[in-house]
Amino acid sequence: PAPSRPELPAPAAAARTLPAFFSYETPKSVVVRSWVVGATHRAVQLLILAYFIGWVFLHEKAYQVRDTGIESSVVTKVKGIGRYAGRVLDTADYVTPPQGTSVFVVVTKQILTEQQAQGLCPESEAAFRCRSDRDCRDRSRSSGSGLLTGRCVPYNETLRTCEIRGWCPPEVDTVDVPIMLEAENFTLFIKNSIRFPLFGFEKANLPPPGAGGDLGRCRFHPQLQPLCPILRLGDVVRLAGQDFRSLATTGGVLAIKIGWVCDLDRGGERCLPRYSFTRLDGLSHATGYNFRYGTGRRRTLPWNGVEPPSDPSTSLLPPAPHRGLHPQPQ
Repeated sequence: PAPSRPELPAPAAAARTLPAFFSYETPKSVVVRSWVVGATHRAVQLLILAYFIGWVFLHEKAYQVRDTGIESSVVTKVKGIGRYAGRVLDTADYVTPPQGTSVFVVVTKQILTEQQAQGLCPESEAAFRCRSDRDCRDRSRSSGSGLLTGRCVPYNETLRTCEIRGWCPPEVDTVDVPIMLEAENFTLFIKNSIRFPLFGFEKANLPPPGAGGDLGRCRFHPQLQPLCPILRLGDVVRLAGQDFRSLATTGGVLAIKIGWVCDLDRGGERCLPRYSFTRLDGLSHATGYNFRYGTGRRRTLPWNGVEPPSDPSTSLLPPAPHRGLHPQPQ
């Protein structure tokens, strides 16, 4: 085996490390006089500088503080006079719930079932046709209109259906009834107030004076008057990509989205709302919107309507089937 190196005594080891401890090293700089190397070096520096100035600071605004806890309130009001079933209707007749909320229904179609009372009667739905009591006993205990008694009774001179216990006569929703055509020209006023609590900044969607948005005469238009908070109901349906007559017949749920993206570095006067429109119930197998309203001895009114939302929002069930437009400002 190789002989081991003898260890130095402590004083000798310290004497050898002291010079290294008190020495100073510095890198040696070499100047390369080359246009290619110099141009490449400066180009890389400029790219890094441009990235931070152009993207990080100007585009992404990384130096800014963002307030995502926006506070918002929405107040709505519908105006217009319509005529339906020989009656003249105003907002108290065709808007539900009462005015002012961010979710409401404009009734555009009604199916009336007169003089309903609790009792026994034949079911009106075609699925409950029968020939004998056996056909009714094999079914579940309830139908769409009431509880089945298990008996097969005459519906008319040629047809028999299962008997129910409930509100009689049952609703017949297959009848063809007209829609309230005047609803297309009803107007919807939306007042949306926002607040950024982090900055103590408040703003509303009402147009400033002289901005071409006189509330007495303006109507929203995406290009000509994008700041006007008064919208024609037919325009809301059209901008959501829908046909008004079709939607008013089956009912539907529309969303009116109000977007606020404000750069307060540029001043509060540039903090402006942007409106967009969409239909929320567009599933091919479950389109439409309707609800039912009834009174004591009762007269049932199926209403179709259009529901527009104005806030992260959304369903109503006043008492008969009504179809309507259900807008929800968001």
